[in-house]
Amino acid sequence: MTALAFVVICACVLFATRGFAWGAQGDVLAVRFGADRDRTRVVIDLDKSTQGRVINAGDGGRITLALAGVAPGRGLNGGGSGLVRAYQVTAVGGASRVELELARDSQIERRFLLPPGDGVAHYRYVVDLKANGGAVGPAAPRVSPTPAPRRAEKPLVVIDAGHGGRDPGASGAKVSESEVTLAAALTLKAELERTGRYRVLLTRETNTYVDLYRRVAIARRADADLFISLHADAGTDPAVRGASVYTLSEQGAGRAVREFTRSDNWHRELHLPGRDPSVDRILLDMTQRATQNRSAQFARVLLTHLEASDHPLLRRSHRDAGLAVLLAPDVPAVLLEMGFITNPEDERLLTDERARRRLMRSVADGIDRYFREPAAALVTASTDGPAGQP
Repeated sequence: MTALAFVVICACVLFATRGFAWGAQGDVLAVRFGADRDRTRVVIDLDKSTQGRVINAGDGGRITLALAGVAPGRGLNGGGSGLVRAYQVTAVGGASRVELELARDSQIERRFLLPPGDGVAHYRYVVDLKANGGAVGPAAPRVSPTPAPRRAEKPLVVIDAGHGGRDPGASGAKVSESEVTLAAALTLKAELERTGRYRVLLTRETNTYVDLYRRVAIARRADADLFISLHADAGTDPAVRGASVYTLSEQGAGRAVREFTRSDNWHRELHLPGRDPSVDRILLDMTQRATQNRSAQFARVLLTHLEASDHPLLRRSHRDAGLAVLLAPDVPAVLLEMGFITNPEDERLLTDERARRRLMRSVADGIDRYFREPAAALVTASTDGPAGQP
C-alpha cells in the first residue's frame, strides 16, 4: 500500500467516524448577545436543528447547556455582554456544551429553537437570561443600562373605544358596536379617574373614526403603561354569549417587529444604542417578548375579575390574534370583547347603565391588581418551543 493511499484511507475513516459520532453533520456557527439592564438574550446560530438540555442552571456563577447533534465550531469562545461575562463552546460526546460565565446572579427565563425563516437561513437556539439581583465573583462588571423613558408617578392607561364614525362595527337589535364601546370607554375612564391613581387617555371621545394604526400611535406617543381596546363580539348564532380577551399571537408578534423596523427611527423610538443593527434587533425582540408577557399577565388578571363579578365569559375566554391594535412592541395591550351584541341578554347588559358600570368597575379592579403585581409574577415559558424573531 502506498503512503498516499494510506493517508486517504485514514482520512476517510476519520470523517466516517466523525459523521457516526455526530449523526447528521451540524455545527454551531456563532454566538451572539443582546442585553439591557436586567436581561440578556443569547442567540446560538446553528446549521441544523437541535434539542437543548440544561446541565447547570446558575450554580457557581455559570449556566451550562448541552445541544445535541451539533459540533462546536472553531474559536467559539470569548467575552459576553450584559449578564454574561464570557462564553465557551466545547464538544462533549455527541453534543456541544455551551458554558456561560455570569457577570451577575441570573437565571434562565426561557429558551427555544427557531427554524430558518423570515430572511434567516439557519436555525437559532435562543436563551433568555434574567438577573436575580446579586453580583457573581470578584469585580463583576457594571452592566450599562439601555436608556429608558422616565415614567410619571401615576400609570397612564389608554382606553380605545372600538370602531366609530363611518365604521359602526357589529349591529345588535337596538344599538351598534361603536355606541356600546364609546359608552363603556367613558364609564371606565370615570372609574379609573375616581381612584386618583391613574392618568387616562381616550383614543376617541365622540362618534368619530380613528384609523387602527393611529390608535396604536396615540398610545406609543403618550408613553402609555397599558392599552385596552373595548369591543362587542358578533356571531351568526344568537345563543352564543360571553366576554373574551385577546392578546397578541406569535405570528402577530413577528408582524409587529417587521412593521416597526420599517421606520428609519425605530432605534431612537425604543431608546436603543443604534450602533449594531443585529444587537438592536435582539433588544427589540426582548422588548416585544416582555410586552407580550405583561399583556398576558393583564389578560389573566382581567379575566379573573370578570369571572368574580359573574360577568358571562366564553368557554375559551383568553384568545390570541394578530390584531392591529395589539401591535405596539413596547405597550402592554389587550382587546376586550365585552360580550356578543348579537345575543339579546349580552346586548341588554351592554346597554344597561348599571350593568355597564358594574362591568367597567370589574375591569378597573383588574387594572388595579395588574399594577400591584410585581414583575416576578410574570408567567413565562422555559421549554424548547417557538417564539419571536431574534
